[in-house]
Amino acid sequence: MNINKVEEGIFKVLMKASTLLVLASLFLIIYSILRKGLPSLSWAMVTQTPKGGFFLGKGGGILNAIVGSLYLAGGSTILGLFISLPVALYLNIYRTKTSRFANFTRLCLDVLWGIPSIVYGAFGFAIMLLVGLKASLLAGIFTLTLMVIPIMIRAMDEVIMTVPKGLIDASYSLGATRFETSLKVVSKQVLPGILTAILISFGRSIGDAASVLFTSGFTDRIPTSLMQPAANLPLAIFFQLSTPIPEVQDRAYASALVLTLIILIISILSRIATKKFTKHKV
Repeated sequence: MNINKVEEGIFKVLMKASTLLVLASLFLIIYSILRKGLPSLSWAMVTQTPKGGFFLGKGGGILNAIVGSLYLAGGSTILGLFISLPVALYLNIYRTKTSRFANFTRLCLDVLWGIPSIVYGAFGFAIMLLVGLKASLLAGIFTLTLMVIPIMIRAMDEVIMTVPKGLIDASYSLGATRFETSLKVVSKQVLPGILTAILISFGRSIGDAASVLFTSGFTDRIPTSLMQPAANLPLAIFFQLSTPIPEVQDRAYASALVLTLIILIISILSRIATKKFTKHKV
């Protein structure tokens, strides 16, 4: 019996088993959310703000948490994009691959990526106390931006490193500056990867609760300014699951279903956009 064929067969079995395990876990999570949350989900729940005693089983909905989550995640993702893209381009265009500064920066970003979100929440809360800022939408966006910046930079960095060096050299040979090469050549070449980085960051920020627990606060109203507190879906789910009332706990699973649907819609739109922009790659 050929040993190589035996090893290959064993690894094939392990890979298939791992794939099935991941798919089964995903199926069980979605099934439990649908089974417990779908009966409690209604149009009124997603179009109304909480009424008095909502967390005690009375009427109302989670519109405040839905809008607050989109505000927090959208604001932090957009702000993080304006900071992350120039850094990622600088590390690859203005610095060489063997640059000690670039490698040290990547190491720092990897460390920041692994820091728990509650630490970012504590840091954001400390900054709030320092500048006299109350729990608000602005404080939540600031804290989430700090959390998604290392994720976004490293995701973009890995994609930009795949751009052929010959393509960059060809741009230089035509008289383009580094800035023009970064903006008009590299950015367009890696646009699908940039969209993926944005999606990852958006998904991380919209699903996080620890970093905004003390920074954005929680309110039953929809914020109309950056200085007002904002609710979000993860905290709404946590507060509903914390009650001993079964009806409210079922609403938590309905809220989780809404959050899952939002991420699914964003993922589908990102896939469509990625396929569209991939056609224009060199």
